[in-house]
Amino acid sequence: MPPSPEELAALKRTIFEKLKPRRRKFIEKIGYDAWDPFQEPHDPLDLREDASRRTSQQLVNEFLATIPGASPEFSKGAWELCMGVMSGSERHRGMYAFCKWYRELLTREGIEADLGPVK
Repeated sequence: MPPSPEELAALKRTIFEKLKPRRRKFIEKIGYDAWDPFQEPHDPLDLREDASRRTSQQLVNEFLATIPGASPEFSKGAWELCMGVMSGSERHRGMYAFCKWYRELLTREGIEADLGPVK
């Protein structure tokens, strides 16, 4: 059974009285009534999924599984780009669009360039 409003108020007062003076001063600044020592934590960011219903960690793990022997620097770049694209970063969308365009340009011109392990 959840605590009654009176019990919550008493518990809030007890918590407040046990705080150090510096923390009390901060709470008084925002307002004792506005302070909620019982608020629920926020959802972690890692639970965000893309259109394929995969998390960023799942996407990067699947990608790196296709690249045997990928260096730590390569893996770090893949992770950074994945996070940027999933968050909608214009900078990372630009990097992705350029890479895609560049690959198509080389293909159109029949150029076999070594762009690393991704074929």
